[in-house]
Amino acid sequence: MNSSPAGVVTLPRGVVIEEERFLFWRHLWKVLLDLMRDRVALLGVLIVLTIVFAAGAAPLIAPHDPTRQNLARRLTPPAWVAGGNSKYLLGTDQLGRDILSRIIYGGRVSLTVGLSVVAIAGSFGILIGLISGYFGGRTDDILMRLTDIQTAFPGLLLALTIITMIGPSVRNIIIVLSINGWMVYARITRGIMLSLREMPFIEAARVIGCRHRRIIFHHALPNLLSPLLTLGTLELARIILAEASLSFLGLGVQPPAASWGLMIADGHQYITRGWWLVTFPGLAIAITVFGINLVASWLRTYADPTQRYRQIRTVE
Repeated sequence: MNSSPAGVVTLPRGVVIEEERFLFWRHLWKVLLDLMRDRVALLGVLIVLTIVFAAGAAPLIAPHDPTRQNLARRLTPPAWVAGGNSKYLLGTDQLGRDILSRIIYGGRVSLTVGLSVVAIAGSFGILIGLISGYFGGRTDDILMRLTDIQTAFPGLLLALTIITMIGPSVRNIIIVLSINGWMVYARITRGIMLSLREMPFIEAARVIGCRHRRIIFHHALPNLLSPLLTLGTLELARIILAEASLSFLGLGVQPPAASWGLMIADGHQYITRGWWLVTFPGLAIAITVFGINLVASWLRTYADPTQRYRQIRTVE
């Protein structure tokens, strides 16, 4: 340790870094313990982690090529149903493609689109909300009126119009859903920032001469991470549903690629002969959205000290 001229004891930089690491791991361990107490939230985390693992390891765990056709095995029922085949656990579709493999690879598309849209739309919307809420006045009026104009357009109609013009693909879905999804981030961020800019620590940062950029990104933004993380998680579930809807309408992922919405669109004509063609992709969508919503609900509770205290008291 070193002593400053004023007699203040300062720690070496290496010791400070080690202390910060210790506090980080201690906080992470506390979060995990709180998560273990909430079994519903733990179920949601396990569902999400399982889907992420399956999507990431799709080439390793998928039993078949998702695009390989075998007309001799078309409309094979699931393995536990009469006439099923153990090689095709969830059966095959109208072209003899393995349903399980296509569901696993379809999860890749859904997560890629969902995470990309949340990252792009979230970054842009949060930036607009921070600037609007911090500066206020005419800047706030202009940015919020632009947000209102964007919000006035029907989301699905706007997405259909743009995709019809530029063509369906995964990249274009990400672009369209990002254009249609940043407003909610801007609104939430702006509302919190309006109250946050009057806090004493923001005023203190202004007094000591901090630049606006430093105040916004180094002092204000960290205090917005909890509600924005919850919002991003909820938006992820919404984007997965939106991608499935566009793919079902034929304006999303195109054949022969695998997508949950596309699988339902391809199989709904055979629902009386092969119920599994739409049932299992539909369950994949429902379970994924259910798991993400459970995680978002836990994040919202954990970010609010009052709700977290009530939750702990209820569990005890």
